[in-house]
Amino acid sequence: MAASAETETRVDEIADGIYRIATPVPPSVAPGGFSFSQYLIVDEEPLLFHTGLRRIFPQVRDAIARVMPVERLRWISFSHFEADECGALNEFLAAAPKAEPLCGAIAAMVSVNDVADRRPRAMADGELIPLGRHTVRWLETPHLPHAWECGFLMERSTRTLLCGDLFTEGGADHPPLGTADILEPSERFRQALDYYSHTRGARAMLARLAMEAPTTLARMHGSAWQGEGAKLLMALADRLEE
Repeated sequence: MAASAETETRVDEIADGIYRIATPVPPSVAPGGFSFSQYLIVDEEPLLFHTGLRRIFPQVRDAIARVMPVERLRWISFSHFEADECGALNEFLAAAPKAEPLCGAIAAMVSVNDVADRRPRAMADGELIPLGRHTVRWLETPHLPHAWECGFLMERSTRTLLCGDLFTEGGADHPPLGTADILEPSERFRQALDYYSHTRGARAMLARLAMEAPTTLARMHGSAWQGEGAKLLMALADRLEE
């Protein structure tokens, strides 16, 4: 574990070669507190999933530098086009000269082609991207939990699902990796804010994610979680249909 007293951003390895970079937001700033996490896959072609908000770019950049040189980044990826997902995209492109945005084809078409300072590498649904020892697969989940362009990356060697806003949990103080129940606290958060799109395709998309048999769920908001991911994803499908 590496932590910074200046930024409060910490770095923890949550699977082989995969690091969670987490910045807490205290209750004085957001009611109840909150957290923002990015995930760094260190490999021959390092990948960052989520950039964080533009305003916390210095903290996230410095946290990555405690693991590897930032300029080594090859791919800057994210689930969907939103400030906490890709707000610092151009800052990272400037810091890493060989990096390219890596996103779904819909995100590239509707936003990233125009906004990014470097043209994105658009992924097709189900496409595999080799990084070296790790390989990620892009899985489109339109409108789950929100945004037409939404999708997730599944890292196949570690069975880690980079699951973005699924299972979002409030609070600022989360351990890097846990095994405790995350369905109930995330459901309380969802019911209070209703940030899901209510797409009728939710069960089929969650079932497809479950078929990947993840054993680690890399959440953007809250701890990374370890356990029987397929069972948890289908439990979420049941709750969304209630």
